[in-house]
Amino acid sequence: MTFSITTWNINSVRLRMPIVEQLLKERQPDVLCLQETKCPNELFPFEPFRALGYEHIEIHGQKGYHGVAVISKLPLSEGHRRDYCSVGDARHISVFLSPGGKRIRLHNFYVPAGGDEPDRSVNPKFGHKLDFVEEMRALRADSEDGVSSILVGDLNIAPLEHDVWSHKQMLKIVSHTPVETEGLLAVMREGNWLDLMRAHVPHHEKLYTWWSYRAKDWAAADRGRRLDHIWSSPDLGPHLKAIEVLKEARGWERPSDHVPVTAVFDF
Repeated sequence: MTFSITTWNINSVRLRMPIVEQLLKERQPDVLCLQETKCPNELFPFEPFRALGYEHIEIHGQKGYHGVAVISKLPLSEGHRRDYCSVGDARHISVFLSPGGKRIRLHNFYVPAGGDEPDRSVNPKFGHKLDFVEEMRALRADSEDGVSSILVGDLNIAPLEHDVWSHKQMLKIVSHTPVETEGLLAVMREGNWLDLMRAHVPHHEKLYTWWSYRAKDWAAADRGRRLDHIWSSPDLGPHLKAIEVLKEARGWERPSDHVPVTAVFDF
């Protein structure tokens, strides 16, 4: 069977429900993982998803900030929400699903952005981000016998040289500073995670998923960053069929500054 999973920082699910519905109608992924839903659980828009055939929904939200959701055509079970850094933020959810007979633990993350100043002594938001990433180092892709793993989300770090428009100019900009990139690569290395996007797109090619709202013409400037990620346990690597970054979604009506990223597997 073919199995597809899409991750998207939607920057308010209720505000951008029209383009979420557009994505689901046009692309029909089996699973959609959203970040920055900015929606308390009691106000989450379940019905539009169910009307499109997405009956299985796990959410972890809060009013006005953060929030993650897993919306699926396939049954979900054992939803778990971890409070990283013990500050009460809705930034993580994990579920089990079984596409093609494979048992998979799916993690959906929204890592803190970290503010503007890359110095934790003057910017607590940056310190929070580094602490969050440090806590993620304990998360292993192969921690459960007989279970594969997928990790998706807005990790708010572009770890590689060609994940940003200018490696040299971005080295002192939050999201691409050495302490952040080294931290995220340590999470990947120590947890035995496979970077599926870079398994599909060579490291020397530019690859972006985010373009700032501040740019007058984001497409012409093309000063992007790869902040959104799809990782897996190594056993799923051979099953990866395609990766799609839907850049055109950045130009949709009232867009998020992130675009959907989809991984397609053949089980």
